[in-house]
Amino acid sequence: MSKPNNWSDEYWLLLLQLYQSRPAGVKPVYSRPMVDLSLELHIHPEILHSRMESIARLETPRIENIWKTYGNNPKRLARAVKMVRSMNGFNNVADFFDGVDTNETFERDFRPIDGCGNLTPVVLILTLDLYFRLVPDTMVAITPEIVSLSRMTSVDVDIIVEAMACFRRNDPYFRRGSGRNISDTITTPLSAACRSVWQRFGNDAPETLAAFASELSEYFRKI
Repeated sequence: MSKPNNWSDEYWLLLLQLYQSRPAGVKPVYSRPMVDLSLELHIHPEILHSRMESIARLETPRIENIWKTYGNNPKRLARAVKMVRSMNGFNNVADFFDGVDTNETFERDFRPIDGCGNLTPVVLILTLDLYFRLVPDTMVAITPEIVSLSRMTSVDVDIIVEAMACFRRNDPYFRRGSGRNISDTITTPLSAACRSVWQRFGNDAPETLAAFASELSEYFRKI
């Protein structure tokens, strides 16, 4: 298995602790605990998920040794994890990963958008997926699917409706024949964020976006 540039063997301990958390086993890629650990380590959730599967299979002698040492001793594991997190520079990308290139694309997706309250790009990705499932007349605050998305993400329903309107302004189907790019005249933080999400996913096959949105919804699942 290839090793990412910023991977450290000590991280197996953090992954093992997460693996053993209830319900024990491999966690979904975008479950909140997996994403939280990814943000902490600056390592993409998919990489952590792959390594957690390696733990489940006891894939290497190194993993087998860690399991023998800590697998049946949660208190010992907790102490070891606490020690890892106390390391000087841990969780500091500027120090701990000095000289390593990091891609924060996935991290930005889970951070609030400046000027948009608690709204994150992840919520906009879920909103775009829903956008392709609705017709314009149903992109309103009383539509059950929009209400459900609002409740799941704890984002005000009116913001989701406004995001739908922003996506519509970026949708070539509705801009066709307008003579100008309406979205270019909108400069609010929400409109800019929606434009960015549209550029990333708007031209994907709906099935591709739907599959990704289904994975992302795990982040909002109540434990």
